[in-house]
Amino acid sequence: MHLSGFTTTLDGTTGEILTHYDTRTEPGERLLVRCRNRRATVCPACSRLHAGDTFHLVRAGLLGGKSVPATVRYRPRLFITLTAPSFGAVHRSGEACRPRRDGGRCEHGRPLGCGTVHAPDAPVVGQPLCADCYDYTAHVLWHAHASKLWDRFVIDVRRRLASSVGLVQSHFAQHARLSFARVAEYQKRAAVHVHAVVRLDGPDGPGDEPPAWGTAELLTDAVRAAAERVLVHTPCSLAVGELALRWGVQLDARTLHAHGDGPDDDAVAAYVAKYVTKGASETGAGTDHPVSTSDDIDSVPVTEHVRTLMRTCWRLGGLPEYEPLRLRAWTHTLGYRGHILTKSRAYSTTYAALRAERALRMGHTDTPDVVTERQWRYVGSGHSPGAALIAAGVADDITESRRLAKEAAKGERGR
Repeated sequence: MHLSGFTTTLDGTTGEILTHYDTRTEPGERLLVRCRNRRATVCPACSRLHAGDTFHLVRAGLLGGKSVPATVRYRPRLFITLTAPSFGAVHRSGEACRPRRDGGRCEHGRPLGCGTVHAPDAPVVGQPLCADCYDYTAHVLWHAHASKLWDRFVIDVRRRLASSVGLVQSHFAQHARLSFARVAEYQKRAAVHVHAVVRLDGPDGPGDEPPAWGTAELLTDAVRAAAERVLVHTPCSLAVGELALRWGVQLDARTLHAHGDGPDDDAVAAYVAKYVTKGASETGAGTDHPVSTSDDIDSVPVTEHVRTLMRTCWRLGGLPEYEPLRLRAWTHTLGYRGHILTKSRAYSTTYAALRAERALRMGHTDTPDVVTERQWRYVGSGHSPGAALIAAGVADDITESRRLAKEAAKGERGR
C-alpha cells in the first residue's frame, strides 16, 4: 500500500517538535506499508502475519496469556466441527466412492453410485454424481443463513446447559459464560463447515471459575443436542417455498484436556490459524473478488459445480424476497456472508490488541508526555516492475530460510 503524508511527534508539555517524518523526502514521495490482507493468494506476507496473530488469539483462549489468565486451560473446553447438510451425492476420496450393489440410475439417467477409489486431490472429488439432482438452491440459501444458524446454535447451547441443571434460562449469565472462537472452511463440495473452540467460564469471564456443575461432559451433551435441534427458516418465496435449514448430521466434539489426553492445544490453534488465511479461490470454492455481472461468472476459473452455485446465487439474488440476503454481492463466496473468524467478546484478546502490542515493541506508540500528529492518504498499491523483482527475491530468500530452520529444528528433535 502506498501512502502520502507526514507524522510529527511533539512534546506534550512544551509543544516542541521532537521528530518529524514526511514522505516528500522519500523516492516517489510515498511510503510503502502492509496491506493487511488476510488471504495468502492476495498477499503472502500479510496473510502470514495474520495467521500468526490468529494463532496467538486462539491459543490465549486455550492456555492463557495476552491478558487471559493461565487457569483457562483447566476449564471445560471443546474443539468442535459442525458441517453443512447433504445437498446431493458427491464423489469422495479415501475409499470406494459410493459403491452400490444394485447399480441403478437416477431419474436423469446417471449412475447412482461410483466404485472408484479417488485420490484426495482428484478433480472429481466433491463434484455431484448428478448435477441435475443436486439441490443448488438449498446449498446457496444454507450459506446465506449459516451465520444465523451459528448464532442460534450458541443460544441453544446456553439454554440446554441451564435447563440440564434446573436453571431458568434467563439466569444462565448469572452462573456461567460460554466463550468461543470459530473459523469457517470450505469443503471439497464447496460447502462451508465450522471449526470452533468452545469454553465454559464463570459469569465474569476468563478470570472467573465456572460453577461446579460445569463439566466437559455436560458441555458436550449440550453441544450435540443443540446441533441436532436448531434450525433457521428461509424467507417464504413463491419460486422456492420456505426451507428449514439445519446443521449436517456429521458432528465432531472433542474434549481438550489440560494434561495432554486429547488434541494438543497448540495444534488446535495452528489448525484454526491455517484456515483463516485461505480465500475462496484457494479452496476452489469461488473467488476472492466480487463479480459485477452475471457474465463475469462465465470467466471465473472454477469447476462447473462451483460455477452453477454462483449462477444460482446470482439468480436468487434477483428475487425481491431474498434482497436482504444480498446474494449478488456475495456471489463470489457462494452466498456465504459471514466472517471467516469470529469470537465471543470474553474468549481472549483481539486483533487490535495484538497489533498495538506489536507497535509498542517497535516503539510506535504515544506516551503521556508525547503527542503525535498524523496526516496520511492512500495514493496507490502494488510494486513497480523493478520493485516486484526485488520483492520476489526477498520473499524467496525468506521462504528458503524458514525451510532450513524447520529442517534444523526437526534434526534437533530427532537427536
